[in-house]
Amino acid sequence: MYATLITVAALWGAASGLLVPRAAYRLSVEPDEAWRDTCPAGHSFAGPAQGWLGGARCAPCAAAAVTEQRHLLVPLVTALSCAALAATTGPRPELAAWLLLAPFAVLLALVDRNVHRLPDRLTLPLAAAAAVLLGFAALLPGAAGSWPTALFGGLVLGAAYFVLFLIHPNGMGFGDVKLALSLGVALGWYGWTVLFTGAFAGFLLGSLYGVGLMVLRRADRKTAIPFGPFMIVGALTGLLLGGLAAG
Repeated sequence: MYATLITVAALWGAASGLLVPRAAYRLSVEPDEAWRDTCPAGHSFAGPAQGWLGGARCAPCAAAAVTEQRHLLVPLVTALSCAALAATTGPRPELAAWLLLAPFAVLLALVDRNVHRLPDRLTLPLAAAAAVLLGFAALLPGAAGSWPTALFGGLVLGAAYFVLFLIHPNGMGFGDVKLALSLGVALGWYGWTVLFTGAFAGFLLGSLYGVGLMVLRRADRKTAIPFGPFMIVGALTGLLLGGLAAG
């Protein structure tokens, strides 16, 4: 049963990951630009969810082109993340929340990497969804977390990032503050230790990446880097550790 759970989670991650690239492509624009409504070749998007789900290319372009390896990386990453969450969480109610939130976290990481932006269209609904999903999980038998602590965790981590934004707005975007709300809710589910561990892991990974770029002379102290992906990977690390500790 355990192996089946991990397999199903991986398949869900792969399937949902296939739908992420188009949304990432359409959302990867500057703040003063409208969302893209055509593929790179200029064809209008159509299909499920008003053309938001699918590959970055439209159907005619995708049929005429060889699939690029980088497009396969997204479902692979999503599948591995979901499988890891299933392996550490097990058949507990909160796993459903993690699996539903994971594709959107990957989507946010892609958009931030592309244009250094975390759109409100994703960050704010994600925070609300995390709170609601974990609220339902808390009502079911076998849940290993605390819903009140999750809510407080979102407020605490969001407030911490807001203070950092006020101190150094050029180094911390307000999108990071809004992302911290949802990540704080998820991490807070497993308690304050997991919350601090996940938050610290994000800062550590981001710092190591920045230092690495400076060592390679590809950036300096004033170079802006997308911090959202590191926040998300740090949160994933915290959730994996929290799931293991609660098992």
